[in-house]
Order: sequence, then structure tokens, then C-alpha cells
Amino acid sequence: MGVDWERVRFLYRTDEGAIDRVTWRRGANVLAAIVATATAPWLALAPHTDHDLAKTPLWAPMTALAYAYLLLYAFVGLLAAISFVNLSAKRFRALGMSPPLGVASLAPLAAFFAGAAHWLQPRVAEVFPRWGVYPFDLALLAALAWTVYALGFREEA
Repeated sequence: MGVDWERVRFLYRTDEGAIDRVTWRRGANVLAAIVATATAPWLALAPHTDHDLAKTPLWAPMTALAYAYLLLYAFVGLLAAISFVNLSAKRFRALGMSPPLGVASLAPLAAFFAGAAHWLQPRVAEVFPRWGVYPFDLALLAALAWTVYALGFREEA
């Protein structure tokens, strides 16, 4: 059984059309699996991005690998976010909510802000305390919970 590329294109590459909640859940699960698969290596490589020249040489292979993977990870994250917005816009349209793109981008935007806060905090800990990332995490959880409920479980109007 091969991949139906027309179906993939419809679900993820355009915001036109409408889908039901089961299709949205399946599509969102595929994107979540891709992001989780890409996140696992990043969690292993992230500690290597702390490069202190007083302790390590200028060229540290693991640091170079970590930053190279970070570029790939950012690209995967952006593509997943765009695909999620397109998928969610279809579901919002099916529910009669408008404008769908602004609302559909809420969860990915919250995820990028939370990720940025977690990235920044250890680097500027003297001005951005650890508890400062928690509001970003709460906003992400709220956006995800609302999006999953509204698109994945809410009954059609």
C-alpha cells in the first residue's frame, strides 16, 4: 500500500477544503509523531550547544553537529507548523469558524514561544528566572487543549 500523495497534499499543503474530526485527529497524530521523532535527537544534542571556549577548543565536533541538527530541526518544526495550520484551518472551516488561519495558528505559535523561552532562559538566567518559562508552558498547554478539544472532539454544528 503506497502513500496517497494527493491526499497528503490536500491535508497539509493547502488550507482549502473541510475535514471531519477523525481526519483531523489522524492528521494531527502524524504531525505529532514527526515532531516527536525529530525532538528525540535534539534532546540528546542540546547540551552540546553550551560551548565554553575557556574549557573546550574552538572546533568541537559535537557542538557543530548539535547546531547543524538544530537547523534541520527548525526546518522540520516550521514545516510541521505550516502543515498543522493548514490541517486545522480545514477543520475550523468545517465547524463554521472564521477566519480559520488566525485561530489555526494559535497552538504552533504558542509552541514556538514556549520553545524559545526554554532555549533563552538558561542563557540569560540572571535576568530571566526559571519560573519565567512557566507562563509560556501554560499558554501552550491551554492552546493545545483547546485546539484538540475544538477540532478533534467537538461535535459538528
